[in-house]
Amino acid sequence: MESCIPANQFFRHYLLRGEIGSKRSWPSTGRALYDFFSFLQAHELDWRDVDRGEAKSLVAAYRDYCLKTCELTRTTTRQRLTYICKFYEYALKEGWVKRVPFTYEERNVKREANFLAHVDASGGKTMAKDVMPRTYKTLPKFLSMAEIKSLLTAAENPHHRMMMRLALYTGLRREEIAAFPLVYVFDPDKAGKTDRNLRIRLDPFDGSGMVTKGSKQRDIHVSRRFMSDLYRYVTKVRGERASLSKTPQKALFLNKSGEPYGDSGKSLNRIISETGKQAGIKVHAHMLRHTYATQTLVSLQRNPASGLEPLVFVQRQLGHSSIQTTMVYLHLVNEMADEAVLAYDDELNALAEAA
Repeated sequence: MESCIPANQFFRHYLLRGEIGSKRSWPSTGRALYDFFSFLQAHELDWRDVDRGEAKSLVAAYRDYCLKTCELTRTTTRQRLTYICKFYEYALKEGWVKRVPFTYEERNVKREANFLAHVDASGGKTMAKDVMPRTYKTLPKFLSMAEIKSLLTAAENPHHRMMMRLALYTGLRREEIAAFPLVYVFDPDKAGKTDRNLRIRLDPFDGSGMVTKGSKQRDIHVSRRFMSDLYRYVTKVRGERASLSKTPQKALFLNKSGEPYGDSGKSLNRIISETGKQAGIKVHAHMLRHTYATQTLVSLQRNPASGLEPLVFVQRQLGHSSIQTTMVYLHLVNEMADEAVLAYDDELNALAEAA
């Protein structure tokens, strides 16, 4: 397959030079190019035919195929097109094509409020590739307290239930849950501290096997009561699976073979989704992280006497580099407040009509 040679050369240049920092993103890059070339082959198109004389370019045709035929999300489609456009930029540099099959157009962007916003001369405009689908910001979905109860009730497997509880109590990412070390769990009654919340340092370099995004160290807070539950799980439940392994395992959670879950934590996503189906809830692992952030923010805002700045606390707990990333949960909280006000208004109206 001659068409694969340029793609392989692009991968060596694009990936091995560190254009994508995390090797976990490499497979998605490969799938994007593979799917694009499969699309071209199925329609008897040549990727080098950038001047084919039709109104719709090869990349634009593939974009519409992803959105309309495959019904992929705009986010997934944008991710694929990003890699494909990078490939064509590299092809142009190598002289394989005379031009790239896309142009640039001016688009409006929402300006974030920050310290230097007043010196931004862009006027809220940016140049974007015309083949890229426009993005419409959607708020992340989270579980209500009733849905949380239903999900945990449906989790009959004690190992799965504790994994979900760890996600809901801490907001850890799925790969962080999969790698969460056994040594981070202790008996709080013997810790010599009386604090209601206990601090745990997530350190990828402490030899425990902990994994964090970007290998960044951070501290998280766990309630004393939940730490007691984790310790009880270790002493009374975990041994069932630990005994199946020939060697001691560092990870807190083990699969049914007594081995740690994969670094990516994808199997945790499957477990949570299947449990959600049993409870009649559409849920995935990252939604538990959204749930922790939203519900914690609501709780902290209701109890200002705690002395914590709610948004900053949630940012640090989640490990966000920018407060802007965490602010999306503030929008969720505001929506919840609006719904609560409307519900209250409806109840008052119903009382007035009954009087």
